[in-house]
Amino acid sequence: MTLMYSGEPEEFQAVKALHALSSKVLAVAHTRIEGTWCAYIDAVPGWRHDDEAWAVLLHGEKLSEGIAKVLFPAFEGPYAH
Repeated sequence: MTLMYSGEPEEFQAVKALHALSSKVLAVAHTRIEGTWCAYIDAVPGWRHDDEAWAVLLHGEKLSEGIAKVLFPAFEGPYAH
């Protein structure tokens, strides 16, 4: 993740992580520009999780903070509500 601050953010690159709960259930976490993060879960075809992650972010169900923190312990900072 690249966050460069000099008054205004100059560049932001989201960090995305995947956690397959089975071959056809995928949880995806990502950072947001305001410094928070969130995670979503959805059913997927299970062919290529890297390609299916964006569909989970767009159409999946948002995970509760407690479950998201268990699945993605490396993510720090406030959870987006």
